[in-house]
Amino acid sequence: MKPLLIVLTLLIFSGLGAIAAMSFTGQATPPELLTSYRYPQQRPLSPFELTDQNGKAFTNVQLKDKWNLFFVGYTSCPDVCPTTLGKLAAAYRQLEGVVDLQVVFLSVDPARDTQKKLKDYIDFFNPNFVAVTATHSQLQPLTRELGFVYSMVGDGDNYQVDHSASMVLISPDGTRVATVKPTSLDPGKLPQIRNKNLIHDVIALATHYGE
Repeated sequence: MKPLLIVLTLLIFSGLGAIAAMSFTGQATPPELLTSYRYPQQRPLSPFELTDQNGKAFTNVQLKDKWNLFFVGYTSCPDVCPTTLGKLAAAYRQLEGVVDLQVVFLSVDPARDTQKKLKDYIDFFNPNFVAVTATHSQLQPLTRELGFVYSMVGDGDNYQVDHSASMVLISPDGTRVATVKPTSLDPGKLPQIRNKNLIHDVIALATHYGE
């Protein structure tokens, strides 16, 4: 057998062997992600209790049987929150019928974000979205587990809240699956989630969940 033919034969059989090994071990290729980080160890969220914009309890139970995208912020936010929620409203329309998604806006400003204020605010972007909040003692364990950070800046009633601009995707069984990270192509400009990348990643993560 000629040397070139021998090499080609070996390459073909080695490739088939790798495929067979993957099938035998049950390993699958992770989905290619554009703006997200998929957690290698996916754990269920600890029990939590919040209140939504309609005054109803929002707990782990409300996460079941649907995908959930958490975003942290506050209604007085001057830039990140309205920009991100506007993008999420557009992405949500494109994901309808593809992924059963619940968008959850987690307010970390319970002193000012009353039930009515939350409802008026979230309904402006999409009445299907959920807005929730709680006391800081209830919020902090959840935000920490989701990988969010926030802090109050300034004194008096006009304080601002510094907070994470990322999102977290939760599976229909209440498991933390991935963080969606904003990016900035231009130095000095506000990092933003790009809808094309967000939509791609949500579909990919939902499709490959459990693999």
